Amino acid sequence: MRGRFISLEGGEGAGKSTQLEALAKALRGRGLEVVETREPGGSPGAEAIRRLVLEGGDERWTPAAEALLFAAARADHVARTIRPALTRGAWVLSDRFLDSSLAYQGGAAGVGVDAVRKLHEIGSRGFLPDRTLLLELPAEAVSERLSVRDAAGSDRIGGRGGEFHERVAEAFSALADEEPKRFRRIDASGSAEEVTARLLAAVEDLL
Repeated sequence: MRGRFISLEGGEGAGKSTQLEALAKALRGRGLEVVETREPGGSPGAEAIRRLVLEGGDERWTPAAEALLFAAARADHVARTIRPALTRGAWVLSDRFLDSSLAYQGGAAGVGVDAVRKLHEIGSRGFLPDRTLLLELPAEAVSERLSVRDAAGSDRIGGRGGEFHERVAEAFSALADEEPKRFRRIDASGSAEEVTARLLAAVEDLL
């Protein structure tokens, strides 16, 4: 039986990484094999690209170069990790996927959503998650979480200014509105346990 591919999306500070681990644990509790992965990364080649993309100064890459690098990493990730896991019946949970490139490079950075989709068609044959869980927080909650995280240091994309991240949030919202069958919008406020319960409820029909 083919597995399921679930992506967790959202802006900085939404709690994707923490919630991915919690959701994976809950699904394993139901007897499923679960593969946890991330973008950029998730395969040896993609992890090498991750270091190129996220390290260094903000001006290291142009937005177009970033989009190309993310598309290359994703192509390897899909071929080496995601598709093989799905074929053997595992569930794959990914911390970010295509929609992050659409929101960050395509929308906020101005490359264009259509251009990013074309790169994805070339690199990954248009492969999409079975479900995308978009974690959303009020702007003031995002600012509070980022102020705590920034004290420990952010990568070159996460450390961009507030206006950039506002554009990212707007782009994610537009993507969710365009594809309501694939997206589920998740309130990321409240306790971690409450958010995990919302995520689990949002994939219940796929079990």
